[in-house]
Formats: sequence, C-alpha cells, structure tokens
Amino acid sequence: MKKRQLGRSGLEVSAIGFGCMGLNFAYSKKLEKKDAIALLQQAVERGVTFFDTAELYGPYTNEEWVGEALKPYRDRVVIATKFGIKLQDGKQVPDSSPSHIRQSVEGSLKRLSEVLIDVITQLLPWVGYPRTLNALSAMNEAAPDTSKGAKDHRC
Repeated sequence: MKKRQLGRSGLEVSAIGFGCMGLNFAYSKKLEKKDAIALLQQAVERGVTFFDTAELYGPYTNEEWVGEALKPYRDRVVIATKFGIKLQDGKQVPDSSPSHIRQSVEGSLKRLSEVLIDVITQLLPWVGYPRTLNALSAMNEAAPDTSKGAKDHRC
C-alpha cells in the first residue's frame, strides 16, 4: 500500500483510507459488530492505516467499534474523528460551542479507548470557526501528547 503525508501534520497514512460511517450508520445495511470489527482488522492487514469515524455515526457506537477493532494495531494506524453536530430530540443540530467540543472530545476518547486523538475535524466547519480553534487550542495546551486531549494537526 502506498503511503502519503497527511497535510502538514507529519502523520503518514495509507493512500487509501477507510471511512467507517457505513459500518453502522447511513447509506448501507448496518453490519453486526463482529463483522465490522473483522472488516476493520482485515483492512489493516491489507495495509490500510487511516480510519475515519465520528461520534455521530451509530450514534456513538461506530467509535466504540473502531476503537475495539484497532486496539491491537494502534501503533500502526491513524484514527480521525469528528465533532460539531449533536443529537437533540432525535435531530441533528450543529453545535461547535466550547463546552460541546470538550464533551465530544472526552466522549470520543472514552469510546475509542484512547488517550490521544490523532486527527479531529469539525463537521460544518463554517459554524463558529474562530471560537472552535480557540477551544481546541486550549485543550491541546492543557493536554500534552501523553495525556488526554486533542492533538492539533492543522493541514
């Protein structure tokens, strides 16, 4: 599998990434958890090293499955997740407030069983962009690479 640099982040990823949304959310028949985990692990064995999920997928269970499936390969893969939309009364509502960002990051860390998120992106980035960057920067400064937090990899 060919590799590429992810923007200016310094992260190296496979040229083909695995978008995890279809495992159990939207566009497809939802897989059983065991089948999704097997599929993710087969992708790693075939050279895929970049996996993209979001708290919204499932909702929430997609990150759990990705975290569980990729745990044995964690030193070989890059996991990206997203925030910026919350569920409210069964509807998707944009929310990139600093409090929601923190809640999202903390929830993603827990669901992925991680202490670090490799790449985090904002769904609907035009919603409160400067405030979002300030909130992520504050979290990044408060949490060095070895502790909980979001690592800032601007591309």
